[in-house]
Amino acid sequence: MLIAVVQIHVKAECIDAFIAATLDNAHHSVREPGIARFDFVHQEDDPSRFVLIEVFQNDAAPAAHRETAHYARWRDAVASMMASPRSSLKCRDLHLPV
Repeated sequence: MLIAVVQIHVKAECIDAFIAATLDNAHHSVREPGIARFDFVHQEDDPSRFVLIEVFQNDAAPAAHRETAHYARWRDAVASMMASPRSSLKCRDLHLPV
């Protein structure tokens, strides 16, 4: 499994619109065949910070995800909402199911 941990800092005046756009993206993303999990989390002590945790089933799935209409819609909708560029950490799952 390939895991992307995306950290996002949103302008304060855009928080509600960002949540709406990201919930739409998450709703569609979890239905993609290459996505095992898609978590959208909100930082408790700073309402302008969010994390996406995207768990992909294979190395091809992230590129396929970025080709979807819902990702393009999200990317374009939230571009101007960012307080700073989003960052992404790529990880591998080391835990093997029993």
